[in-house]
Amino acid sequence: MPVRSFPTHRSPPWARPGLALLLGLVLIACGPEPAPVASIATAASYQDPTLLAQAWRQPVAATYQPRFEYQSNGAFCGPATVVNLLRSLGIDRSTQDTVFDRAPVGYWKARILGLTLDELAQVIRANADLEVTVLRDLTLEDFRTHLHRANDPAYRYVINFNRQPLFGVAIGHHSPLGGYLPEPDLVFVLDVLDQYKPFLVPADRLYAAMNTVDPETGRTRGLLRVRAATQPVAVPPAIAPPATTGAPARREPVEREGVAP
Repeated sequence: MPVRSFPTHRSPPWARPGLALLLGLVLIACGPEPAPVASIATAASYQDPTLLAQAWRQPVAATYQPRFEYQSNGAFCGPATVVNLLRSLGIDRSTQDTVFDRAPVGYWKARILGLTLDELAQVIRANADLEVTVLRDLTLEDFRTHLHRANDPAYRYVINFNRQPLFGVAIGHHSPLGGYLPEPDLVFVLDVLDQYKPFLVPADRLYAAMNTVDPETGRTRGLLRVRAATQPVAVPPAIAPPATTGAPARREPVEREGVAP
């Protein structure tokens, strides 16, 4: 029987202290059944071809379109978001696997549990010398202020949200924002899961999905604001991953290929 090999720069999860414990834990947080919602996928504007064409013409969205890439597995919405964001800024030196080579967050942490909002910020900073700001606990008014900047090429925004308030599926997710259409009050979400694909959503519905608690951290989700560099972007020095503590973590279900809205 053939034995599966692993890349030399990574160990399989069971070879690391702490992660072996995680593999044996039931990590899905239990709670009451969420109230049913009307899926935004039934809205006429959700993936309307005319509105999508208008959204792709926005200055920031246009920087993503040429080589937009979907996540390579059910847990890699974070790495796919990082790769797409960097490419939109003209930085094309990483893949969804290699973004961890210089990061303080390990590949297997992302592969098994996914990434939190703060960990995603760390991965971006580790791959490019960019100013990354974590924005959480925003009011709806604050959120709208940032949406009006989402079309400004000087910035890139990433959103961490729960699909439950949008589709009725309780799964956390990361994706870049492509921009904002103010007149219909629609946000362009560049969803990196190919079963959903980029879509348009009313601002208040997206805010409700963002303003939820990540069970791994106990903190609300939010936005990452990345300031585009005005000079060539340097590669930060490599950072050694921290030692694992073996502490159990709580997580949400990982998205699986084939899940439809």
